[in-house]
Amino acid sequence: MSKIKHYETMFILKPTLTDEETVAQIDTIRGIIEKNGGEIISADNVGQRELAYEIEKCKRGYYYVIYFQGNPAGIAEIERNYRMNENLIRFIFIKYDSKKEVASWTKMSDEAAKKANK
Repeated sequence: MSKIKHYETMFILKPTLTDEETVAQIDTIRGIIEKNGGEIISADNVGQRELAYEIEKCKRGYYYVIYFQGNPAGIAEIERNYRMNENLIRFIFIKYDSKKEVASWTKMSDEAAKKANK
């Protein structure tokens, strides 16, 4: 059995989605992470931001970050789902391995949780 790892995923949704569609997309992605063995610890709803460069004719995007723990085997399936989602314009996964990295992940995750609970 593989060890549980610490991950951060950041994704950018198309800015043309309504508020309801954006919430539905975020809920869908959270569900995909949980379905594939991920345990969501916290999330940071960054909101609409200017993109550094135009992507798929979009100048802005809706940023969202999720801190989760999961099995490395589940990441490939989560990524496959991301790639099939036409509302996602960019995404990244970051894995935290060393004690120092996990300490940094924990700090960021705690800050996101505090921000969400305000």
